[in-house]
Formats: sequence, C-alpha cells, structure tokens
Amino acid sequence: MTAEPKIKVLIVDDSAYSRQTIKKMLETDPNIEVIGIASDGIEAMAKTLRLKPDL
Repeated sequence: MTAEPKIKVLIVDDSAYSRQTIKKMLETDPNIEVIGIASDGIEAMAKTLRLKPDL
C-alpha cells in the first residue's frame, strides 16, 4: 500500500505573527508539508514558481 503524498503548502501573509501561527497549526496535520513562507505577493510569486506548492 502506497502512502498518500503530503499536500505542499506555501504560507503567504504580511504579518509575521500570522505566518508563524498558521505554520504551527498546519504542521499538526501529518498530511500537510509547509514548504515555504512569504511575506508579500512578489516573494510569493517567486517561491511559487520555484517550490511548486499544491496550495
């Protein structure tokens, strides 16, 4: 039996507190992998192209 692949998530928010809170919440789910964090749209676009998140 093959394990389901994890959902790759890129977190984007301008608030450092929100980014860290969301990251901590998502990391409690074994089916989710936080692959990156961005603080604005420009950084998010660059990381999306490089990291290829699912969400």
